[in-house]
Amino acid sequence: MMAINGTQGPDPGSARHVPVLGREAVEWLAPRDGGVYVDATFGAGGYSRALLAAANCRVIGIDRDRGAIAGGFALVDASGGRLTLVEDRFSNLEGICAAQGAAAVDGVVMDVGVSSMQLDEAARGFSFRLDGPLDMRMGSDGPSAADVVAHASEQTLADIIYRLGEERHSRAVARAIVAARSAEPIATTRALAAIVARVVRARFGDIHPATRTFQALRIFVNDELAELAAALAAAERVLKPGGRLVVVSFHSLEDRIVKTFLAERGRVGGGSRHAPEIVRAAPSFAILTKRPVVAAEDEVRGNPRARSARLRAAERTAVPAHAASGDARMGLPSLAAAVRGG
Repeated sequence: MMAINGTQGPDPGSARHVPVLGREAVEWLAPRDGGVYVDATFGAGGYSRALLAAANCRVIGIDRDRGAIAGGFALVDASGGRLTLVEDRFSNLEGICAAQGAAAVDGVVMDVGVSSMQLDEAARGFSFRLDGPLDMRMGSDGPSAADVVAHASEQTLADIIYRLGEERHSRAVARAIVAARSAEPIATTRALAAIVARVVRARFGDIHPATRTFQALRIFVNDELAELAAALAAAERVLKPGGRLVVVSFHSLEDRIVKTFLAERGRVGGGSRHAPEIVRAAPSFAILTKRPVVAAEDEVRGNPRARSARLRAAERTAVPAHAASGDARMGLPSLAAAVRGG
């Protein structure tokens, strides 16, 4: 874990990154002077910059992507000691906060999924729009997407693509991948996209045929759903009573995890006349957004990615954190098992 602390003067005025639903996220966090806030997915620093501008507060920024951390050095220097960046997974949020002397914090914001910066860098291998190595790792360690494509069994590939990409042609895609890799390695984004496009036919106006397969592999390689579930539970443990959690997600699997987590933690009351023996734990969160907040049309026009964004917010109560529950991996094997041929 690497931490960088700011020590210098004013913001040098470098190019600004505007995060999706950034204004709304900061409004729901309601930052105050003297507070401590966690930007759990630092990225290009948009939320951190907005928080630092909104109040005389301290921000802990977390990102597993070393490039994102390096890109935030100027903001660290401009923060006058109020911003600390940590290279780590956001599932380790609780330990990170403790190491920074902030065992309890006033707010946590998460922007879940791959960033625009990562999609736009061909060498990262996240997008089929730009040809590059089939990597997809948000960090710098562990097996890549190319390793999964090369070694996972046909059944495992089909399950990954179906469950994490919601691709109804998952079996045909998995068969095509296995057949293609027997002839030569599938090492680039363009090669994989071409294989998928041969078996998934898109009608005019549809998304690219490889979109769901790429999404599924990216989520699997980075263990994104389990990471999200762990990060939500960690946020519950570190937030002070009255502290706020704000999460922006971009597809249904992520939003479902967030919605379910908050519903379980925010549910009031015990059993019903049909099941009176059920006793629920007192709510650890008060739900602030009864319906997810979505981007306004002007934001969507300026950034089409905002169209799928959903923001949910909740405020921590004084009730102790609930026990973690659920299988965010959706019954899939571990990454290590998959690249062993599982």
